[in-house]
Amino acid sequence: MMARKAAIIGGGVIGGGWAARFLLNGWDVAVFDPDPEAERKIGEVLTGARRALPALYDASLPVEGSLTFHHDLAAAVAGAAWVQESVPERLELKHKVFDDVIHAAAPDAVIGSSTSGFKPSELNAEGHRVIVAHPFNPVYLLPLVELVGDYEITHRAADVLETIGMYPLRLHHEIEAHIADRLLEAVWRESLWLVKDGIATTEQIDEAIRMGFGLRWAQMGLFETYRIAGGEAGMAHFMKQFGPALAWPWTRLTDVPDYTDDLVQLIVGQSDAQSGHMGLRELETLRDDNLIGMMRALKRTGSGAGGVITAHEARLRDSAAKAAGPKPTGA
Repeated sequence: MMARKAAIIGGGVIGGGWAARFLLNGWDVAVFDPDPEAERKIGEVLTGARRALPALYDASLPVEGSLTFHHDLAAAVAGAAWVQESVPERLELKHKVFDDVIHAAAPDAVIGSSTSGFKPSELNAEGHRVIVAHPFNPVYLLPLVELVGDYEITHRAADVLETIGMYPLRLHHEIEAHIADRLLEAVWRESLWLVKDGIATTEQIDEAIRMGFGLRWAQMGLFETYRIAGGEAGMAHFMKQFGPALAWPWTRLTDVPDYTDDLVQLIVGQSDAQSGHMGLRELETLRDDNLIGMMRALKRTGSGAGGVITAHEARLRDSAAKAAGPKPTGA
């Protein structure tokens, strides 16, 4: 059986989150990133993760694994059961990384890519054996990982991810941007039009999401929410009532605003006015605390991410009990 070692290739926001998720669940983690600031950046992500992740649980997490940084990719990958690539979204760069990883990795190591857009067929065009393992930021808190690719490898990958408290969503078909990012792209695109056309500011759009449907989505998603909206007649009534709206010109999802400097500066200016008074780490702490509060509330009913945490807690307690051995019997 291979040691519980994960190799993280690319130590940015996502790579750092992967490192924290594995490390705080007892895995040894080796990081390869040529950025001279990688160790500092991942250290700051870990500081936030060490504060946040245990706050989700009412069971103890495993003893933290060891963390090492490497200037040589092969040294980082050697002996790893899981290799996670999180380099920038440039296909030629990913192919080069996979060339190096394949030569250094164990034959049965899972090789995952954090890509938010590329399909497995594109990642493996040069004969690699990579699956998409697309997480969401912050990786150390949010459970979703979209898995796309070879059936046997994604099956093994799902088993591993469940042991570190994540929710593997295995897609049956590959498609650009997978599932979640395609949904996010639709909301993002419509939001850009609303800002560009002067209908709403970035702050108004964020308030519309977080004060309304964002809260509903956290615990029931889209279709269960609309099923309730249909009343006693359920989804059939909802579809009959609101289906015709699909033909109305409410959205501009098939059109894209020109990505001009003026639009960029408009978005940046409104965003700075909205939250520029807070630094990055302050915003991350606020985000994490809010996520912890909502996810712990969801544990009470086992809904959404709360159910994933409850299942992981049971696994943690079972592992701790096995490690402690049988209780001594009384005389």
